[in-house]
Order: sequence, then structure tokens, then C-alpha cells
Amino acid sequence: MANQLLMPKATAVWLVDNTAMSFDQIAFFCHLHPLEVRAIADGESAQGIKGMDPITTGQLTRDEIARAESDPNYRPKLSEPKVRIPEKKRRGPRYTPLSKRQDRPNAILWLVRNHPELKDAQISRLVGTTKSTIEQIRNRTHWNSANLQPMDPVTLGLCSQIDLDLEVQRASRGAPQQQNADDTLLPASATETLPFGEGVSSAGEESESEKELDAEAVFAKLSSLKSADPDEDGEDQNR
Repeated sequence: MANQLLMPKATAVWLVDNTAMSFDQIAFFCHLHPLEVRAIADGESAQGIKGMDPITTGQLTRDEIARAESDPNYRPKLSEPKVRIPEKKRRGPRYTPLSKRQDRPNAILWLVRNHPELKDAQISRLVGTTKSTIEQIRNRTHWNSANLQPMDPVTLGLCSQIDLDLEVQRASRGAPQQQNADDTLLPASATETLPFGEGVSSAGEESESEKELDAEAVFAKLSSLKSADPDEDGEDQNR
């Protein structure tokens, strides 16, 4: 990617006001038409635009300006940036080295078994395969299905752990959360409203013992009442 001049018209305004470069030189450097540079010099164009110094931005050196001023035929060149920003790579099928392509079916089998939530397109991005191959491995119709062994693609070097975690997170983002039926622990918000002795095993044992004590007390009271009733009946008969 070729270097591009920042704010060409503002740079042209500064060069017109602060240098003795010709209109053709300024037009060449700023990628403008010479007539447009002449209009800037006459005040007919770029009114209200503040000039930008290309020296402070590191896009033009003083030596280039002096050389252009001394030689009307010289064309000033844009300075190379001190910090080069890497170009963004185009997203496409992941390239897999020839030495690792034989491991892709094992990696696909591992992903299909351990992460069934992944879509075929996500598996294809991770290991660089085709959807038809993924379908064959899912359906056990692959020509080498009998010899395939599930192997972690990260261990095989087919993808990074970060890429795998990212795809799994994307796949599980819209999936409903399943609760385990064997879970017996209740959240704190639920246990706060329960009576004392419920929701905790130790407290449950205490509550059962208290119920036993209460039952014994009730039966004892009933038996005492029953034993008292015949005496009262006997007294009434005597009377």
C-alpha cells in the first residue's frame, strides 16, 4: 500500500503560503490540478481551510523543500513513515501446511465430538477444510473413518487456542443455558426467604429432631389426658 498524503488541500495551502515552490510542484506533491493550486494562491479556493505543515507531520523534509525551490523541474517526494502499520490481511480460508493437512480429519472429528455447537463454517475457518469433508466425518462416510482418531486442533497446530475459544463463544452465545437436574444447592437469594432449618443439610437434621421432640411431647400430653379421663368419670359415677 502506497503512502498517502494527509489532508492534501490543507497541505497545499501551507506550501503556497510558506514556500517558493511552483504551482506544478505543489500540485504534484498534493495530487491536485495546477489550476486548483493557482486558485488557492489567488484566494478563490480553499477559503477557511487552515494550512497544515507537512514537515511537522513527517511527510516532507526541509531538504526536499529547498531542493524543489532551487530546481523548478524537481518533483518533491513524500517521506517514508517512521512507523509502518501492517496491512490488514484479507479474511479467507485458513492456509494449512502440507505436512499438517493429513491431521485435519482427526481435528474435525475432535471438534465434532467435543464442540457439537460449532457450525460447519466455524470448523472450516478453524482448520481450513470444506463443508463436504465435515459432513462426511459427521456421517461416518469419510473414506478413512475407521482409522480416524479425535485430536485437539490446537495441539496439532492447526489453529490457536484463542481462535478456538472465540468460535466456541460465538456458537454458544445464542444457545439456551441448561441446568443440571442433580443440582441441589439453591442460590442465596432463594435461601434467604426460607424458614430457619430449610435448604441446609445440618439445619434439616435439626428440624427433623425438633419435629420428633414435638411429636413425643404431643403424644405424652394426649396419654396424660386419657389417663385423667377415667378418674373423672369414676368420680361422676360415685356422685
